[in-house]
Amino acid sequence: MKLIKLPNLRLTNHLNTTTTILILTAQGQYPLHFSSLSTRQTTSPITPLSLHQSITSSQWHFIEHLSGTLTPTTISTALHNLRTSPSQVLKFTHYLNPNNANLECYCLSIAIISQLPLPKSSMKFIKTLISSQTFSYSDMFNGLINARERLGISGTVMFDLLIKCYCELKRVDEVIKFFYLMKGEGVLLKIETCNDMLSLFVRLNHTSTAWVLFAEMFRLKISSTVYTYNIMINLLCKEGKLKKAKEFVANMEALGLKANVVSYNTIINGYCMKRDVDGAWRVFEKMKVKGVKPDTYSYGALVSGMCKEGRFDEATKLLCKMEELGLVPTAITYNALIDGYCNKGNLEMAFHYKDEMVKKAIRPSVSTYNSLIHALMFEGKEAEAEDMIEEMENEQLVPDAITYNILINGYCRSGKAQKAFNLHDEMISKGINPTHVTYTSLINVLNKRNRMTEADNLFTKIIERGVVPDIIMFNALIDGHCANKNMERALFILKEMDRLKVFPDEVTYNTLMQGYCREGKVEEAIKVFDEMKKRGIDPDFISFNTLISGYSRRGDMNEALMVKDVMLSSGFNPTLLTYNALIQGLCKNKKGHIAQELYKEMVSKGISPDDGTYYSLIEGMQSIDEFLEK
Repeated sequence: MKLIKLPNLRLTNHLNTTTTILILTAQGQYPLHFSSLSTRQTTSPITPLSLHQSITSSQWHFIEHLSGTLTPTTISTALHNLRTSPSQVLKFTHYLNPNNANLECYCLSIAIISQLPLPKSSMKFIKTLISSQTFSYSDMFNGLINARERLGISGTVMFDLLIKCYCELKRVDEVIKFFYLMKGEGVLLKIETCNDMLSLFVRLNHTSTAWVLFAEMFRLKISSTVYTYNIMINLLCKEGKLKKAKEFVANMEALGLKANVVSYNTIINGYCMKRDVDGAWRVFEKMKVKGVKPDTYSYGALVSGMCKEGRFDEATKLLCKMEELGLVPTAITYNALIDGYCNKGNLEMAFHYKDEMVKKAIRPSVSTYNSLIHALMFEGKEAEAEDMIEEMENEQLVPDAITYNILINGYCRSGKAQKAFNLHDEMISKGINPTHVTYTSLINVLNKRNRMTEADNLFTKIIERGVVPDIIMFNALIDGHCANKNMERALFILKEMDRLKVFPDEVTYNTLMQGYCREGKVEEAIKVFDEMKKRGIDPDFISFNTLISGYSRRGDMNEALMVKDVMLSSGFNPTLLTYNALIQGLCKNKKGHIAQELYKEMVSKGISPDDGTYYSLIEGMQSIDEFLEK
């Protein structure tokens, strides 16, 4: 506090005498009391009136100095007197804290600042309060009810703002409970707030909650808008209910609400996601008939859908049509073409579209480069992929976790473990968290190089970093130990899965069965097979083929043929692998005549023999001539 020059003051030394003077400052006048017992300066407690005057005159330094002496009663009384000054109250909220304010103070503040025309600053205060968890949602609700009554406010804006804040903080439970508290008190939310709630539920996949709220809105006669219907149409498309989504468009039009381009684009995208471009095209044509003009997103969704179905010629024509209409394709549209051609293995066309987007001043994104880098790494063109990384960085684009995963996976496939681990370290140094994909690739490369101790150590570090391995990572580690004939360790990993509540799948059990069968321990593989069924996991054709191969290698052909019969009764048709395993086992056990019968059965079922089939049959015959005769 800056003091203005004061006259010299002489304090009396009389006992029990107190001198009161006014200190003149740049902001105003404040009383200071001097006791004859001490020359120490003390301040008197601030009153509701003086607090009110300090706030209205913006004496913030003084308020900050005395905030520790404020009481809830003083604050609530001052706030009541300031009910028509929301901007001043908003500034005062910076000085509220649990030491000087209670629920009443906070709720009065919220009720008052909610009257401001721009809610951003008010919401910042409310979100800070919610995040502090000082009060529960029910406390806040009851406090606002009381504040509204005390202030004589009839509107619901304070409740709308509070729910909007809960939505932005993604507090789903509090949102729905607060809604029902309001319903119980007969307080109706604005439709915009209901839309915020619906949007949150759909975004976080709380689909049943979204439908319950939508039904409640109808019961409470809260009139839906086009935006409301668009949210629900999006939900139906996410659920794959495209026919129902189209019915929703008809329903909203029956209510006098005209579907807009977003309504139709959502359904078009829904069809494209289901790889039904023809269905998307029908919706596209219907929107034009209804007088809704397609936009860049409409065309972009169709182009993307066509690329996923490999209909590149149609996608290219649609892109040209789009440009003829004066619509500028986005990076997302070009990325769909680039990614499609990359997946097809046509790098020439992929780079053509990348060059075209640059010519049109459409900046390639990280996704653009990721598609190209992935295709180059898949083809073993590592040097060119590294050039793309350099180009990315020159364009001031930062590689993301996907970029690193593509490179790490590529280097792991080519056996360059050190390069892959160097990139993993680089990710961490740049603050990019490795993902499950990263670690699975690294475990796989260690598996292939028989470095299982290092794989186990990496697995331990993953858990220590708080990353819960997923089923794919677990299966990769189990496969490595099974391939290296360390079944004991593989079973330990299986127990770790149970401990971490990651449930094994058919791949897990098939891998364990294959490990036992490689060692000739088919009985142990059968136990795994039975355990798999006990857990409610249905064996697949790989499970049966594994047992057939195990018995065949061991020469137990009766058991192998019995498994084939069980396989058939379970609804699985034998494959080339099934027949080859049986034929090879029969031929080795001098049962070439049965092998010949299986060969004929195999051909009759349209399964083409391969070199392995013929080599086994030749080996089982006395001579090639005998084989050719039969």
